[in-house]
Amino acid sequence: MILNLTPHPIRLYSAEREDGSDNLESHLREVIPPEPVPARLATIELGGGITFELVEFGHVQNLPPRRDGYQYIVSLVVALALADRRDDVLVPYREVRNSSGTVIGCRSLAQPV
Repeated sequence: MILNLTPHPIRLYSAEREDGSDNLESHLREVIPPEPVPARLATIELGGGITFELVEFGHVQNLPPRRDGYQYIVSLVVALALADRRDDVLVPYREVRNSSGTVIGCRSLAQPV
């Protein structure tokens, strides 16, 4: 079972789906709805200046423990923070973009290593 721990639905499209279309249904294989609470990295704001802030990124929050038969879709930043410790996290891969360049889905999922 795959659970979506991002804050938005994950639309999985077939490989044939081309970028540039605003039709969300064209070549759509599956939509994985988000779980109520997304997994995130804890942050501590350390101050900053006019053009940027200093932020310390900490531990992953709201990621369930490993369970046999379960995989979790998370943001890339969460997955990279866990790449050497968790093999049950996935990220959207091979993004699909609409006519204005906004990501509307992906063609596959990937496991960062």
